[in-house]
Amino acid sequence: MTEAQPRGHVPTEDDVLVTSPTGTHGMTRFDDAYDQPDPRAYFRALRPWGYQTPHHAQSVFRRLLAARTAAGREQGPATVLDLCCSYGINAALLQHDLTLEELYEHYGSADAAALTTVELEARDRSFYAARRRPDAVRVIGLDMAAHAIAYARAVGLLDEGFAENLEAAPPSRALLRAVRHTRLITVTGGASFLSARTFTPLLASIEDPVWVAAFVLRTGSYRAIADSLAAHGLVTEKLTAPTFPQRRFTGERERRYAVDAVTAAGEDPRGKESEDGFHTALYLSRPASEVADVPLSALLGGGL
Repeated sequence: MTEAQPRGHVPTEDDVLVTSPTGTHGMTRFDDAYDQPDPRAYFRALRPWGYQTPHHAQSVFRRLLAARTAAGREQGPATVLDLCCSYGINAALLQHDLTLEELYEHYGSADAAALTTVELEARDRSFYAARRRPDAVRVIGLDMAAHAIAYARAVGLLDEGFAENLEAAPPSRALLRAVRHTRLITVTGGASFLSARTFTPLLASIEDPVWVAAFVLRTGSYRAIADSLAAHGLVTEKLTAPTFPQRRFTGERERRYAVDAVTAAGEDPRGKESEDGFHTALYLSRPASEVADVPLSALLGGGL
């Protein structure tokens, strides 16, 4: 892995724990919110810091899927595999007429606070069903947080969900069967805890060319993952601009850590980590022939 995984830590959709160059943890841990019976603690913990990566990913992932369809590479609904999916936040935003801010309101309301998890599940099934888009795709979720996976499946956000940690053990046969027709693999957090151990068996099981889109904190490196994808014929491009705000710092210690880590990674923190908070960069991996046809900047167009 690109980072050492802390013992007992659950890397999930918006993983915010990484190891600084000096070996000390430079970021605030939100571990308690990642594997609760329902998502309320997750949204309560992250809202004060303006966590917004799924908001950026919503439009990017939709554009990528549309580009595949326009190029004639899809017949029928595409299948998306969301790594470190947590409670299915990416699936909620990809498949429904919703914004991330609306999800913060939905799970942070007094009405939601008064419900049991069973009652919240029932409300969420209706909530999401009423907002499902006609162009909804099939989403498979993978995360080691079993409670989060169970909730996302119970309310209809994931077509299939697997509580597995491929960094620690081989994938189940059921997972490998489920991912065979995947067309887009997405990552919006936790990239620093993933390696070839996760990607290699998945890519070996996917039958046709797949794209991998990842939002990666600028405090770390994506090189090891890009190298593992290259072994499967995928060329990785990095979108040099814009970068995407992830969340505000919880204090000066985080800001100092981010500035030092980004600088060590060869990036410029000025106007970004030096001021307002963590930023991510977008990486897209595709077959070489497709990269040559349409580079990433042209694929996404303007307006990001």
